Amino acid sequence: MAEQPGELVQGTLEMLVLKTLALEPMHGYGIALRIEQVSDGVFRVNPGSLLPALSRMERAGRIRGEWRATENNRRAKYYALTEQGRKALETDREQWGRQTAAISRILEAGSR
Repeated sequence: MAEQPGELVQGTLEMLVLKTLALEPMHGYGIALRIEQVSDGVFRVNPGSLLPALSRMERAGRIRGEWRATENNRRAKYYALTEQGRKALETDREQWGRQTAAISRILEAGSR
């Protein structure tokens, strides 16, 4: 039986978007598709969550957006990571690493 795509853990969407944009500038659909592909379909990003997150990150100076033509010659807003976004990604990655290590310790407690 195939597993259904899961919801992202609260607070991880922005970190995943920043990581995706660290590779190259992309439009919103491309970001969502890349996250789904890299997660092997485990995570499917809802546009209703992605667009507000992109707006928040742009207002915060973590990404910058620019309107340009897509591969299909349509207009789309492409997002790129800023230096502030790179720093935020590094901080988020460190915090995520600490959190997941702590969760693993809790789940393994008493199992040995």
